[in-house]
Amino acid sequence: MLEISRRKFLLYGSAAMGTSLLLKACGNSNPTQTSNSPTAAGGGEGFKVAIALPGVRSDKAWNQAGYEGVNIAKQKLGAETAYVEQVAQPDQAEALSDFARRGFNVVFAHGGQFDAAVEQVATQFPKTFFVAVNGSVNAENVAALRIDHLQASYLCGIIAASMTKSNRLAYLAGQSFEATLQELRGFELGAKSVKPNVQISSSFTGDWNDIARAKEATLAIISSGADVIYQWLDNSSPAVLQAASDKGIYAFGNTTDQLNVAPKAVLTSALKRIDLAIAFLAEQAKNGQIKGQTYALGLARPDILNLGKFGQMVPEALQKQVLSTRQAIINNKITFESCQEGGKETRCVKTAST
Repeated sequence: MLEISRRKFLLYGSAAMGTSLLLKACGNSNPTQTSNSPTAAGGGEGFKVAIALPGVRSDKAWNQAGYEGVNIAKQKLGAETAYVEQVAQPDQAEALSDFARRGFNVVFAHGGQFDAAVEQVATQFPKTFFVAVNGSVNAENVAALRIDHLQASYLCGIIAASMTKSNRLAYLAGQSFEATLQELRGFELGAKSVKPNVQISSSFTGDWNDIARAKEATLAIISSGADVIYQWLDNSSPAVLQAASDKGIYAFGNTTDQLNVAPKAVLTSALKRIDLAIAFLAEQAKNGQIKGQTYALGLARPDILNLGKFGQMVPEALQKQVLSTRQAIINNKITFESCQEGGKETRCVKTAST
């Protein structure tokens, strides 16, 4: 897979002849160079897929899943692929534009924080299809790809409320945007279905990968009295889980099965196979079937959204209850529909009997 290093991308993006210089640099790339320099492209001819990552591709979480999804497209579809990692917010539009200028058919913007950049760039490159992963934007050449975070977090909320002793839960994520707010809402709904008076706080570190900041936020949450944390972070995720373990409280893994990171703390993990979801949309694009709409993939696709292994501390009866609830969601006996609450539009639970 071709990598455009962040340093070289910024240099070429600011040059007057940026595109031609970048093409020349890529054409002379050495397949054995390190990850800080362009590496060789792979795959077949004619169909090109790229991804812009906000973090590092080896974080064992969100960014790695995106990178691996494009690799699956390379292997399964024979696509030529490329990526750029650690794209800061001010550089997002140029990163996406660079891929479009170089003729990539599909460009994945890997995170809801890319939404504004996607909207800005898509109108300038109508022949390129952009996919806003975790996004909330649609256009003729823009699709939003989402895991139904609310469904999985609802199940985790049930577990959290059943396991808490302090009656205080916490949600911790990198940034506040639609996907994280949906996940928070699902966690709240699940917890309150067990304990209506349970208290749930939310915090956002402002950085998905800052380990020190994540640990500091975790310790602050624990000091406030919360004894179960639902976290969604990337490279800094293990720091949260380990801090929870050290302090004797519980937490949830996210994106990958993180039970082994802190087996004394992790109750279960929200497994989000965003890699398979990305490969699925890449295939839709290659077949000319992708549309400018939101693709929301939930528990009905267990290969894409599921729960990980349960920690030994989770009672068997609770495990069975959660798995039964999961099946009820799959069977549409439990649904999450728009509603008004406190004068604001949100999502509420509806059961088949109501």
